Amino acid sequence: MTQLFSDTRGKRISYRGRREAGGLEWWCGGGLGECMRAVLQRVLSSRVEVAGQIAGQIDHGWLVLLGIAKGDTREVAQYVADRCVKLRGFSDDQGKMNLSVQDVLGSMLIVSQFTLVADCTRGRRPGFDSAAPPALANELYEFFCECVRSAGVSTAQGVFQADMQVTLTNDGPVTFIIDKTASS
Repeated sequence: MTQLFSDTRGKRISYRGRREAGGLEWWCGGGLGECMRAVLQRVLSSRVEVAGQIAGQIDHGWLVLLGIAKGDTREVAQYVADRCVKLRGFSDDQGKMNLSVQDVLGSMLIVSQFTLVADCTRGRRPGFDSAAPPALANELYEFFCECVRSAGVSTAQGVFQADMQVTLTNDGPVTFIIDKTASS
């Protein structure tokens, strides 16, 4: 069942209600957590450390937190990478968001984060059944990073499956979420 609600500016948002969970969830094709999800934060700078050592860092650009689900494919990764590269989230001379990370010669720090595909609709503990198995997730994470690099964007990465500390200086703040399922 799909229900329409309005956000604070009156824009209509589609949600899919789940009776068995007793609540609402974001619609993402097949359902909550069943899609690749990228959270983009516009940053003045960002870095990721593992065991006290800097694994990756960027100046102006996107910090991308990337969640990969079981059904994701290389086609999905290519689509999401392309959307991240071409999303016009940077301001032009008139202060309008008309420029992409490519246009502003920015960089992307890409961090794998399986918790983005968690299901928090039942109980108090998040469920990670929809997260891709580590081998598939790592393959698609590396492929996603390669897609961004092949588009000419300078890229830094976190370390897959590592305990990472991410530091960032938000610019705005400006944050976007990009979702894509293999079937949509």
